[in-house]
Amino acid sequence: MKFLDEAKVYIRSGDGGNGCVAFRREKYVEFGGPSGGNGGRGGDVVVEAVDGLNTLIDYRYQQHFKAQKGTNGMGKDRHGANGKSVVLKVPVGTQIFDEDKTTLIHDFTTLGERFVLAEGGNGGFGNAHFKSSTNRAPRNANPGEVGEERWIWLRLKLIADAGLVGLPNAGKSTFLAKVSAAKPKIADYPFTTLHPQLGVVNADGREFVLADIPGLIEGAHEGVGLGDRFLGHVERCRVLLHLVDATTEHAGKAYKTVRAELEAYEGHLAEKTEIVALNKVDAVAPEELKKQKDRLKRAARKTPLLISGVTGEGVPEALRALADVIGEAPVSAKAKAGADAEPANAEPWAPQPG
Repeated sequence: MKFLDEAKVYIRSGDGGNGCVAFRREKYVEFGGPSGGNGGRGGDVVVEAVDGLNTLIDYRYQQHFKAQKGTNGMGKDRHGANGKSVVLKVPVGTQIFDEDKTTLIHDFTTLGERFVLAEGGNGGFGNAHFKSSTNRAPRNANPGEVGEERWIWLRLKLIADAGLVGLPNAGKSTFLAKVSAAKPKIADYPFTTLHPQLGVVNADGREFVLADIPGLIEGAHEGVGLGDRFLGHVERCRVLLHLVDATTEHAGKAYKTVRAELEAYEGHLAEKTEIVALNKVDAVAPEELKKQKDRLKRAARKTPLLISGVTGEGVPEALRALADVIGEAPVSAKAKAGADAEPANAEPWAPQPG
């Protein structure tokens, strides 16, 4: 299954059925009168958060969703049937935006949550509805109400308790593979992670979901590298684990580069609780490690944890620190279930209107 976290779709609710103009004409019926039925109501467009999904890939292959039109009314006082609604199934964590991509319509944070995105049109009244003591034979009926139509954007923000941030090759994927059953791609070159990964972590009997996103580089908020589009997947996290590579030229500068991108992002990520860790401590000499630790401490204004995703050194302490911030209430069972799925590499795609 490929990973897709943004899709543009067209939705249209059903039109209401037209009312009918008819008169009852039967043998031996002295006063027949008007007998036109009402039109049926058009179907709604409903969005539902369901279990078992962690990508919007379904909306790459189908981008138009139209609810059924209500049936027209008929003679003999027969009302038209209501149109069937269409249901868009999305993973928990999906947000619906208007076509301008800035107006938030709804945010799905609960499993089973339903939202009526476009209501179907009301059915028109038949002429039987208008009969009265002074209007015994009405010859008018109402047309059905037109349904709603619009383009919308679906944007997925994965639900996780903690998030990993850092420069490319900081060891985030190695750390995630060490502490969970996730199997992210690991290699000795930058940007091996091309899409977010989730893993379920057990720290002293407390489980939480950890999210790994592609690395950030200087200018990511301007689109450099993979940009900052994946930062949305850690917006819902309670705490961020900032990994800094001990083998880099200057740990303090590496930390400040990522912090500048977090502050430039509009999701208030810079205000979240941050745990700083110096990673790959097994790959540097003790003298160099002390120098890098001091640089990082000055830049972060806090003492960093010393860890190694390869040997496991300091990893339990980092997990305990994350668990203490998260507390006893992880995000949801849905997040843990979604973390078990392993999406394949993402494929760049932009939906075409029309």
